[in-house]
Amino acid sequence: MRVLVTGAAGFIGAALSHRLLDRGDEVFGLDNLNAYYDVRLKQARLERLVARAGFGHHVGSLEDADAVARAFAAGRPDRVVNLAAQAGVRYSLVNPRAYVDSNIVGFVNILEACRHRGIGHLVYASSSSVYGANVKLPFSVRDAVDHPVSLYAATKKANELMAHTYSHLFGLPTTGLRFFTVYGPWGRPDMALFLFTRNILEGKPIDVFNHGHHTRDFTYIDDIVEGVLRTLDRVPGPDPAFDPMQPNPGTSAAPWRVYNIGNHQPVQLSRYIEVIEATLGRKAARNLLPLQPGDVPDTYADVEELARDTGYQPSTPIEVGVARFVDWYRAYYRV
Repeated sequence: MRVLVTGAAGFIGAALSHRLLDRGDEVFGLDNLNAYYDVRLKQARLERLVARAGFGHHVGSLEDADAVARAFAAGRPDRVVNLAAQAGVRYSLVNPRAYVDSNIVGFVNILEACRHRGIGHLVYASSSSVYGANVKLPFSVRDAVDHPVSLYAATKKANELMAHTYSHLFGLPTTGLRFFTVYGPWGRPDMALFLFTRNILEGKPIDVFNHGHHTRDFTYIDDIVEGVLRTLDRVPGPDPAFDPMQPNPGTSAAPWRVYNIGNHQPVQLSRYIEVIEATLGRKAARNLLPLQPGDVPDTYADVEELARDTGYQPSTPIEVGVARFVDWYRAYYRV
C-alpha cells in the first residue's frame, strides 16, 4: 500500500514508518518538526527514514491546508495514519491555542483531504487522556468519556467525534486509537522514562509526582506499532450489532471504531523508577511532589476489543522495554 503518515518524525510515527517500509509498503511522511521538544532528535529520526527506499516526505503543519493537500498529492496514499498533533497534557495549560490549531483545525484538514481523495481507511491517534475523571478501572471503550480534565484530552475526544461525523456522512472508514503511555528507544524527551534516565545519569534529582503512587499502563513502542499495523489492515464497517437504543460508545452504525491500545498491565510509578534504577545501576534522588493539574491518578487499558478484532497481544514487560531504552540512550548520547 501507499500510506501517508503524519508526524513521521515523531516517536510513534517514525517507528511505524520503519515497520511499514519493512513489509514493503510505500510511506510518505508529513511533519512540521516543531520545537515542542529537541528538534535534533526529530531530525535524526527523519534522516534514518530518508535513507530508506520507498520513503518520501514534506515538511509542513496540519493546520496549513495547502501543506496537507500537497502531501496527499505527492504521496497519493491508499490509507492514512494521522499521528501528528500538539502533544503533552501540561503544555495545554500554558499554550491552549497550539492544541486548537493542530488537533482541531489540523484534523479537519486531514478529514477533508481523506474525504475528497477517497482514502480507504484513516487511522488516527486519540489518547488515554480522554478518560479524564473516570475512576472505574480498567478503562473500557464501552465507557462514556464526557469529563476530560485537560484541553489536550478535550481535543482528542473532539477528534473522535469529528471522525464519526465523516464516517457517518461520507462513509469514510475511521479508527481512533487511545494510546496508553508509550515508551521505548527514540522516545520523547518530555516523557518520564527519558527525564528520569537523563537526571539519574547526570546525578540530578527526579521529580516524582503524586509521590510515586499513581499507576500507568506503560506500553512498549514495538507493541504499539504492531497494534497500529493490525488496525490499519482491518478496515471497519458498520457494526451490525450496534443498538441505537443502547449505544456502545466504541462502535457505530457508521464505519467507525475506537480502541484502547495499551499493555493491559498497569505499573505503579515507584516500581517503574525501581526498574530504571536497577537497569542503570544507580539510585535516584527523588523530589516527591503532588499530582500535577490535568493529570489523572491511574490509567489501565482494557484491550479486549482490539485483541478480539485484530489479535493484538502486547508482550513486552517493562524490565525488557526499559533496558532497551537505556541501551539506546547510552548509545545515542554516548553516555
